[in-house]
Amino acid sequence: MDLSSFFAIFAAGVSAVLIGWIWYLPAVFGTAWMRMAGVTPEMAERGKKRMPLMAFIGLLAAMVVAYVMSYVSLAWGFYDWIGALELGFWCWVGFIAPTMLGMVLWEQKPFKLYLINVLYWLVALLVMAQIIVLSTSLSSGAYVTPDDNGDYYIVGE
Repeated sequence: MDLSSFFAIFAAGVSAVLIGWIWYLPAVFGTAWMRMAGVTPEMAERGKKRMPLMAFIGLLAAMVVAYVMSYVSLAWGFYDWIGALELGFWCWVGFIAPTMLGMVLWEQKPFKLYLINVLYWLVALLVMAQIIVLSTSLSSGAYVTPDDNGDYYIVGE
């Protein structure tokens, strides 16, 4: 992994944390999330003391996701923004959405809570994939272009 890949993975991880910070603000989905997740104001207040550690661990976890996505993007040959959308979407459909459904099926959590959480991950993965795929194609100089038949191929790889 070269230095530009590390920066892309780090940037993708930071983007997931920032999106989560905005997504779970009280003015966005935070109040509804707290109510449905059973988080009391007292619990939230106690959690503030651990917030730096939780944010750091969240960043590391998001960077692991970004690292795996970077390998998948190379294996599948995604080099443009449409490919990045596909990468983010299929990672979400294949891994996040079905896995998180267990909270509704087995933990008896509200379906609306599932939607808040799973849609956060959809947005986060779409943004992360854009950062990873576009930085990879920019750093390698590769790009996708159509030929006369309308088929696409990679140039400059």
